[in-house]
Amino acid sequence: MCKKIFLSLVSSFFLLGLQAQKLTKNEKRIVKSVERHNVEAISFLEKVVNINSGTLNLKGVETVGKEFATAFTEIGFESTWIPMPEEMNRAGHLFTEIKGTKGKKLLLIGHLDTVFEEDSPFQRFKMVNDSIAHAPGGNDMKGGNVIVLYALKALQENGLLDNAQIIVAFTGDEESTGSPLEKSRHDIIEAAKRSDIALGFETSTGFNYATVARRGSSGWKVEVEGKRAHSSGIFSEDTGAGAIFEMSRILNGFYTEVKGEDLLTFNPGTLLGGTFVEFDEMTSKGTVFGKTNVVAQRAEVRGGLRFISEEQKQRARDKMKAVVANNLPHTTAKISFKDSYPAMQPTEGNTDLLKKLNAVSLDLGQGEVLAYDPGKRGAADTSFVAEYVDCLDGLGTMGNGAHTPQETVNLNTIEALTKRTALLIYRLVHEQ
Repeated sequence: MCKKIFLSLVSSFFLLGLQAQKLTKNEKRIVKSVERHNVEAISFLEKVVNINSGTLNLKGVETVGKEFATAFTEIGFESTWIPMPEEMNRAGHLFTEIKGTKGKKLLLIGHLDTVFEEDSPFQRFKMVNDSIAHAPGGNDMKGGNVIVLYALKALQENGLLDNAQIIVAFTGDEESTGSPLEKSRHDIIEAAKRSDIALGFETSTGFNYATVARRGSSGWKVEVEGKRAHSSGIFSEDTGAGAIFEMSRILNGFYTEVKGEDLLTFNPGTLLGGTFVEFDEMTSKGTVFGKTNVVAQRAEVRGGLRFISEEQKQRARDKMKAVVANNLPHTTAKISFKDSYPAMQPTEGNTDLLKKLNAVSLDLGQGEVLAYDPGKRGAADTSFVAEYVDCLDGLGTMGNGAHTPQETVNLNTIEALTKRTALLIYRLVHEQ
């Protein structure tokens, strides 16, 4: 062996030894447990991935919930299935918990459903190579659920969950949230009110990143009425501008007068205009009828709004209302809004949680963990509880192509991320 390689190996072992010295005896035991169960964890992931649980496959979502419920019950958690009303067309949620008074009270958040419905051709877990698997919903986010389960399993088998207060909440409709929100998110909000900290296990944004803030989302709709007339009279005092020109003015006004604030975005997703307009909210499909020689009588646009705070959302809505109100001749317009996900704002408490996760990662020799750009993250269930507890999200598995037929999960990172999660939970639970 050449001297340079030998010295490199000695240096590596020396560094690993220093990192190991930073872990307590209990933490070293936790790490060994995670390592011992890693193959089992990946097998469990394959099992639940191969059960289709598209949001609208209610039986499939519940079946995946039962698999996790059984596994949590085996490590001492009390599991409850919370069904949703039939008219909501959503399966329900799995809540499982242990009760105690030691350390921080934790809420661990995941979801059972995926975007791949029962008729999806992309259904099975399949190895691509030694470390990557094609897995519908494996990355988003059954892998994150498995990390939660096996982190807690490692703690439980070492007797380190005694007298801890931990609630695990796996919702069944995160990918298409049931309405009304007051019902579909009631239980997770109530769980947050009994907790100090929420950790979300949505898809990781990168091995060395975590989420301290997420933008909220809401919908908006603009409806315009114009005067139906022969096109030869458009712009005249009697006919005016028509619905499509008015809608064009409004959208341009949004672009020039509302756009600009950091982390605020809005997007018109569908646009219809003509003599008659019909739009099906359930299918997001619409039809129009009109002629080039007839001034458009109606126009409709539907879009989404992303924001980092309720204050920013309201400012944007007020500006949009002002634009809509300044109508062209012989047109009227109205705008309406529909709330969806609130914002998870970047608070001091969230930043403090990131520091604790970073310390765990460094002690494990896994490198520094940084805050991820909230402008690049979508909404998630942690947003609903951020008002009540400190939050950290993006702690799930790594992979690529989420929500697409190319979705993969990186199996090589599951063990490391489970260790990180287990030690973070251990330190929070045993925090004075």
